[in-house]
Parts: sequence; structure tokens; C-alpha cells
Amino acid sequence: MAEAKIIDGKAFAEELRNRVADQVRELKENNNLTPGLAVVLVGEDPASEIYVRNKNKMTTEAGMKSFEHRLPADTTQKQLLTLVEGLNSDPEVHGILVQLPLPDQIDEQAVLAKIDPTKDVDGFHVYNAGRLATGSDGLVPCTPLGCIMMIKDQLGENLSGKQALVIGRSNIVGKPMAALLLKEHCTVTIAHSRTQDLASEARRADILVVAVGRAQMVKGDWIKEGAVVIDVGMNRLTPNEEGKSKLCGDVDFEAAKEVAGAITPVPGGVGPMTIACLLQNTVTAACAQNDIEVPEV
Repeated sequence: MAEAKIIDGKAFAEELRNRVADQVRELKENNNLTPGLAVVLVGEDPASEIYVRNKNKMTTEAGMKSFEHRLPADTTQKQLLTLVEGLNSDPEVHGILVQLPLPDQIDEQAVLAKIDPTKDVDGFHVYNAGRLATGSDGLVPCTPLGCIMMIKDQLGENLSGKQALVIGRSNIVGKPMAALLLKEHCTVTIAHSRTQDLASEARRADILVVAVGRAQMVKGDWIKEGAVVIDVGMNRLTPNEEGKSKLCGDVDFEAAKEVAGAITPVPGGVGPMTIACLLQNTVTAACAQNDIEVPEV
């Protein structure tokens, strides 16, 4: 069998961001509407700092308004909730994202619950989670949204009847990913750390999405021949003798690519799609709040 197609997440994300920019341009010209995204960062976590900086850059490049709110690490929960309430009522802000993790003195769930569900572009509010679980339209978490886009790009729009396995049951990736696949009429299994004979479950899957945070856990002989493999994991391997370490996913990429039909690399696969889908969600939210159909580009 030929080696798997490597899914280029960077190129896919760039195409999506270009489409979003076209949508924003059309909204400005036809509806005098400029979507706005507010990002809130509490503290100085280095990884979050980089992520927020990239979000701001790509938001402005897409022609949208970007609102950054950087708060000190000792910010109280009441202060953060007051800020979120203000963003909820700001007509120029169509999307709100509070960067996680938050400092220990703040209850993350309380903050996420305070965000207006129509502005919840992360898709984490229980309202949006419930709509997704019941097959209704709503704002979908960005990483699963990017995954389903890439899966359809490989297999076509009709996924009906495909066997899908999601390894991981988090509220951020696993559960919403399974709901999206169910919505596409796949036969879906969710696996996790207590699943018996996980390898056998994986070998049945036409679509395999892995999001467990365990480096190279899924081996090449777990993969069904020709399957589409979406690796959401991001792990850093132990440094070598030269003190250098590298990133890897939850799938043994080198072995899996000999069997799979298509596979995402790490890095350069799912990761770049997250911010691109955040921008798309912001456009979707802006249109919904103004009773405008999302422009198709």
C-alpha cells in the first residue's frame, strides 16, 4: 500500500483564514458590520502569551476588530466576571474568549458560564455543548470543528455510515468531536483509559481521532488500512543526548503513515486549524447576533 497522504494543517488553515477574510470584507461592504473578537488573558503563562499574540495578529489580518484584555495574575474572580459582563453588553464585541488555564483563585466553570452563549466562540458554554449534543446548530469548539473540516476534505461531505473512533473523552475535544461525527451519521465509539482492548477498537475505525495526551500511544498496527487519522495530541519527548527535544502526537506517526490513507502530522496538523476556526466562529457569531446569513465564499 502507498504511504499515507500527509494532511497539511498549515495550508488548510491559511485557506480557511483567507475565506474568513473574504466573509469579513463582504459583511463590511453589504451590512456595515465588522466582527469583533475580545480575548482575555489573566497572568503571564508563556504558552498562553504566544497563543494570544497569534490570535490578535490573525484577527486583525482577517479585517476584524481585536480587543485584548491582559489582567494580572492576582485578579479576583469578581473582577474577571465584571469584565466578562461588560464584554457581553458591548455591541462591538461579537466573540469572547477567556484564555485557559486561569489562576487557582478563579473558578473556570463560573467564568465560562458567565459568557453570553451567543458570544461563546470557544464553544465551551453548557448551552452550546447542549445544542451540539442534541444535533442543533450552535458555536462549536474550535479544535473539533477543524478536525471535522479536515476529515471531510479527505473523505468528502458524506460521512454517513463510516466507523469512527474517538480516543479521549474531554469536554474540549473528545465529547464534541464525537457529537460532530454523530451529526454526520457516522457510527461513533468513544474510547478512553479504561477501554478494554483499545487496539482492536482502533482497527475497526475508518476515522480515528486521538486526543489523550500520551506520546505515541497509538501504534501503527492499531490503524485500519486506508483510515483517516487525526492526531490532536501535542507532547514533548525526553531530550536526547544533545539536550534537544521534539514535539510528537499521540500517534506513532512514522509507523502509522505506512498504513493510514491520510494522517495529520505533529506539529503542523490540527494545531493551526484552531485559531482559523476561532475566526470562523467569530464571523458566525457576528452574523447570528445581527440576523444575517453567514456569507458563503
